[in-house]
Amino acid sequence: MSTKLPTYSGLPSRVAPRLVSRTMWRLGWLGLAAVAASIAPKAHAGDRLLGTWGVSQVEGAGGGGLVPWATITGTGSSNQNGGSVFTTHLKTQDGYDLKVGGAAIGIKDQVELSMARWSFKLSDVVPGKALDMRVLGAKFKVSGDAVYDQDRWAPQVSVGAQYKQVDDAVLVKSLGATSPSDIDVYATATKLWLGGAAGRNVLATVTARLTRANHFGLVGFGGPGHDKHKLQLEGSLGVMLRDDLVLGAEYRMKPNNLEVSPATAALREDDAWDLFLAWFPCRNASLTLAWVNLGQIVGKDNQGGVYVSGQVGF
Repeated sequence: MSTKLPTYSGLPSRVAPRLVSRTMWRLGWLGLAAVAASIAPKAHAGDRLLGTWGVSQVEGAGGGGLVPWATITGTGSSNQNGGSVFTTHLKTQDGYDLKVGGAAIGIKDQVELSMARWSFKLSDVVPGKALDMRVLGAKFKVSGDAVYDQDRWAPQVSVGAQYKQVDDAVLVKSLGATSPSDIDVYATATKLWLGGAAGRNVLATVTARLTRANHFGLVGFGGPGHDKHKLQLEGSLGVMLRDDLVLGAEYRMKPNNLEVSPATAALREDDAWDLFLAWFPCRNASLTLAWVNLGQIVGKDNQGGVYVSGQVGF
């Protein structure tokens, strides 16, 4: 006699994972809010060099738009706490539309906790349909100081993890993904050279990520014959044209898990890159404008568009 496995609280199998995901997301927001409230009395305007904490990365971490930096979000220094909230929008030339919102806190320039929510409209591939993803992140400073260790060659080094959960498990599995959730882990190194290029400050980051995410995780994780985490490299380079203006570029490798034969060529995944201009009009705000190229997305080649992101920090 066969036994039917129970679903969460007796709910249908498609509903249960979404309910669990949303519950985790709400608990995460409550936890982040509780930590923020506990550090608020100790938060200050901060005395770090303007812009060196970065903007908000699409998965919520402090850094560039595509690449997390080793620095900790917020304006707080080693004896201060800080944080940020952000919103990001990208629309490609063929109608894919990405909206991201999130928040992060930095504790004494040592620990960062972050959250982000993605909504990705699928253009005419699936009209009216959007993929939703939630990201919970943590980053820990390991060694060095990207700004103040000017007498040393060693960069600031941090390690981090990002838990990602896609709402529509049925859809991503139908495209070949093996799981709707997973964890990326990464190590990142960041170094600032004061006056490093014709008297202008230069900031560089190299990140190594273990991941099996398809399209950052929006199309699930893993694929036929590609279920192991792969090492992917990411990099960011910026030049401070002024104290409040940074011009730079980023590159992010991505695994190609879903293209396993000519029949699945439409699911090929390319690396992503961008050219960005970030403006810090004051210590508590930034605005980033970029051109981002995501490569092929479900049969549509060379998907690029204007990326706009705003951040408020403390």
